[in-house]
Amino acid sequence: MTHPVHPIHPEPVPLLPYIGKWLLLSAAVAALAGSASALFLFSLEWATATREASRWLIWLLPLAGFAVGWLYLRYGQQVEAGNNLLIDEIHDPKKVIPLRMAPLVLGGTVISHLFGASVGREGTAVQMGGALADQLTRLFRLQHEDRRIILMAGISAGFASVFGTPLAGAVFGLEVLAIGRLRYDAILPCMLAAILADQVSLLWGVQHSHYLVPHIPAVSAWGLAAMLLAGAVFGLAGKLFADATHALSAQMKRWIAYAPLRPLAGGLLLAVLAWALPLDRYLGLGIPTMVEAFQQPLAPYDFAAKLALTVLSLGSGFKGGEVTPLFYIGATLGNALAPLLQLPLPLLAGVGFVAVFAGAANTPLASTLMAMELFGSDIGIYAALACVVSYLCSGHSGIYKAQRLGQGKHRPVPEGLRLGELPRKPGAGPE
Repeated sequence: MTHPVHPIHPEPVPLLPYIGKWLLLSAAVAALAGSASALFLFSLEWATATREASRWLIWLLPLAGFAVGWLYLRYGQQVEAGNNLLIDEIHDPKKVIPLRMAPLVLGGTVISHLFGASVGREGTAVQMGGALADQLTRLFRLQHEDRRIILMAGISAGFASVFGTPLAGAVFGLEVLAIGRLRYDAILPCMLAAILADQVSLLWGVQHSHYLVPHIPAVSAWGLAAMLLAGAVFGLAGKLFADATHALSAQMKRWIAYAPLRPLAGGLLLAVLAWALPLDRYLGLGIPTMVEAFQQPLAPYDFAAKLALTVLSLGSGFKGGEVTPLFYIGATLGNALAPLLQLPLPLLAGVGFVAVFAGAANTPLASTLMAMELFGSDIGIYAALACVVSYLCSGHSGIYKAQRLGQGKHRPVPEGLRLGELPRKPGAGPE
């Protein structure tokens, strides 16, 4: 019996339409996300400068929180889940994300920074990138599988353009979806979108912050051992941040049923604390303090103060990201650990910068690449070791409750569950 013989084409031939399709789609995503990030970063610069010049604005934080809470209650309930909505739609596509997510999170985050909330910027850039990218689903009538990929490309583009780290951004879009799993079918679109979005933001004139690690010591037995110890501390800090933020958010919902009153209450407490205590260095992004962490010893409690104020801000409902506060917490915690571990201060500040994020977001690969992009490739061995240990020590928790459990870190877990559905204690129900 003979079998029909099919013509064999060289593999690159059918690959060309695939590459062409995703080159065009990724370029469109990059143009949208990179431009949105540029607008966002310029708006943040204005908001930060205005707040620092007018310290009394902190007293308007409760009213600002109420206003943003009311806008989300009235117009944004479909998009309030933010990054978690993007992750859910990638895993289980249902309907195109409303375009209103982009202006709502942009305005809400700028208002948070203008009046003094301690929040970040990654969540905003990722949500804008994802929401804008998803509008191409309707335009090009994309099927579910292609829609998943374009959402991932939007996440990568937003992350890369807001931080100026295209390789970390590309891998973040692949890695953040599930613990222990990577989606390699989206690697080309995520890589293209991240690299191009970063270039688009630079063309708009964006200038990213620079952190200097002037000397990376040669690899030594003590250096590696110290990274194991530091990585464990960074992972526990990331876990504390994530768990405390989720716990306060849940408690606020139990205490205060009407959503706009939650940021009003949290904003009032934050305003009183900021007026009574010298807390200015912990408000907003805190980039000057992060730069200082690479240059000189800081107060050993800086990381704890930033963690507490960010948990209060995010847990009570203010809009913004978690990642830049995690960078701040990591850099200042590394600054405090450096003399104890007898390592150069800039080295441990740089490693902490990415390792606390690695533990809280469950993204050790993206975090390692970010360290190498920001501080140079020589830091790679130290950063990789600390990020992996931080990832392991943070347990099965994280800042994104919609992350799926692809594979347990060090013990069997029910695969496919959202992090928010995982029992926290033996015999306990889901969160």
